[in-house]
Amino acid sequence: MDKNGYTIRLENKEDYRGVENLVRESFWNVYRPGCSEHYVIHVLRDDPAFVRELDFVMEKDGRLIGQNMFMKTVIEADDGSVVNVLTMGPIGITPELKRRGYGKTLLDFSLEKAAELGYGAVLFEGNIGFYGKSGFDYASRFGIRYHGLPEDADSSFFLCKELVPGYLDGITGVYQTPQGYYVKDEDVEEFDKDFPVKEKLRLPGQIF
Repeated sequence: MDKNGYTIRLENKEDYRGVENLVRESFWNVYRPGCSEHYVIHVLRDDPAFVRELDFVMEKDGRLIGQNMFMKTVIEADDGSVVNVLTMGPIGITPELKRRGYGKTLLDFSLEKAAELGYGAVLFEGNIGFYGKSGFDYASRFGIRYHGLPEDADSSFFLCKELVPGYLDGITGVYQTPQGYYVKDEDVEEFDKDFPVKEKLRLPGQIF
């Protein structure tokens, strides 16, 4: 895809370190002091659930400005069946170009491609204020619960979008996060040593 000076294409091996650095810059001090997302994407590329056909980068003026990726996972339905779905992310845009529409453009493109490949639904953790603009809704409205979350806990972070209308009709159950997303702090610290030094800050709004 090439439009208005930007290109969206599949990631290749030559992009790996550049994408990891982009993700690091995008998430640094956002949810925690420092970040782990650059290591997460490094690990997920070798995970069997990783969807290479949906591993996208965004370029503008010859440089990487964004990325998005998807993983296969499941809903363990209350009737005993297993429903195949996708989860998404990390998705990131280089900090200086955030809030200019590039993230939504990349997201909508990615979701369209996922639908073309026949995937039925995407569930993940995100802010409804942003992702609602691309058709996501609270997963609770689809009858899907987040694994390990008490029934009376706030689940407004857990979002869902059907790529095939009606895909989740009649389904209730528990979403399972792919295990590859769970990384050890010490492994993140070791991986981060190969990147430029950045200051970790405790900031308002962080959740970890």
